[in-house]
Amino acid sequence: MSYTLKLYDFEEATEQERRAAEQRFRSALEATLGDAALVAPVYTMYLKLLETYGDTPPEDALSEAQREVFTQWQAAESAAVTAAFGPHRYMGDAQFEIGISAD
Repeated sequence: MSYTLKLYDFEEATEQERRAAEQRFRSALEATLGDAALVAPVYTMYLKLLETYGDTPPEDALSEAQREVFTQWQAAESAAVTAAFGPHRYMGDAQFEIGISAD
């Protein structure tokens, strides 16, 4: 399982700036999760948890393992957004799309 990453709606950014932001995002995401190989499976499970329980699942609804995946992904995504955008991470409509593919 692997993943792709694409930055959208990053206003006034050159292609080089967009690629640099994507690389910072990718590096921080992988470092926070511990390995690039963990991004796709953790993200996939996180999406399933969101689909089942919503953005803020009741703590007693998740098993310990599910809770760990949920909080790990949120921490990794937050670190990645901060790394990509720095102090401007809440400005504009820029967003990342992560695609999962089976190898």
